[in-house]
Amino acid sequence: MADHGTAGRREDRGRVVDHGGGVWSVPVPIPDNPLGYTLVHLLDTDDGPVLVDSGWDHPDSFAALKRGLREAGTSVGDVLGVLVTHHHPDHHGLSARVREASGAWIAMHAADIDVVRRTREAEPGVWVEYLLARLAAAGAPEEHLAPLREYGGQALPGRPPALPDREIVPGEPLPLAGRRLRAVWTPGHTPGHVCLYLEESRRLFSGDHLLPEISPHIGLYEDPDAVVETDPLGDYLDSLERIARLAPAQVLPAHQYAFAGAAGRVGELLEHHAARLAELLALITPGPRTPWQLAEALPWNRPWSRIPASSRTIAVSETEAHLRRLTKAGRAEPVPGSDPVTYRAV
Repeated sequence: MADHGTAGRREDRGRVVDHGGGVWSVPVPIPDNPLGYTLVHLLDTDDGPVLVDSGWDHPDSFAALKRGLREAGTSVGDVLGVLVTHHHPDHHGLSARVREASGAWIAMHAADIDVVRRTREAEPGVWVEYLLARLAAAGAPEEHLAPLREYGGQALPGRPPALPDREIVPGEPLPLAGRRLRAVWTPGHTPGHVCLYLEESRRLFSGDHLLPEISPHIGLYEDPDAVVETDPLGDYLDSLERIARLAPAQVLPAHQYAFAGAAGRVGELLEHHAARLAELLALITPGPRTPWQLAEALPWNRPWSRIPASSRTIAVSETEAHLRRLTKAGRAEPVPGSDPVTYRAV
């Protein structure tokens, strides 16, 4: 097991790890996903164990969480509360089962609570129609849209996500007996993403904001009722610099493994996004292109022809987030009247 204060090790992947000082990580599998698992962190407090994130809502995932908690010397029935870094289902999914098993409270940032509430209250098909409209405006071809049209007004699979009953307020200490834990608001991956900083050991539970080898997805925030044009990539870049200034001794992410050197990793991510913005600007300098055309032309971790439809949707959203950053910076603009929308360099 890792000792208190170590940076973490690649060989710890997929194992329950005692990080020392009453902090454990439990890998909870994500079915049929290349990420493999979510690292659910267990934090001992004087009043009982608290989880940071919960894992995907699946029977095998719940069984793995229960096994991991037993290995850490506790049980799901003992859990006092769940601190959710953000609303995505591989982080929030099992919160309801944990609450049913123990009566635990569930806490989340207000911006992501709003997302959960909208998801629970939306009529079947609202999110599909929103996604169809956004993809069509981005220039997606009919063969990409057709399967979504067939899905139509069906309800989303699975039960609705649990509605949190507590709010995580950035900057304020969380009321955990015997711990000095406070939230740092780090929007970008989602509007309400938070990292949690354990002051007594200078450890950062980073969720998806800061990962040792992966650049987290930064796409447009999904809000069918949005009236203000957001800038998720701008939010993310600002949030990265906030974490670099915090200078944690150890980062405990929700995927892969614990690591040190947060400032260095922040630098790598800032360089990655600067390069991506430059690539996009170079592509639209000769003439306007749609977000879909730009996503096709950009380099990804595999050729576009081998990227599945769901991942293409994510890639287009990430391309749009970068285009919006260029637009906010005055380096690009949408061509007036273009449908689907095209962007040109300024």
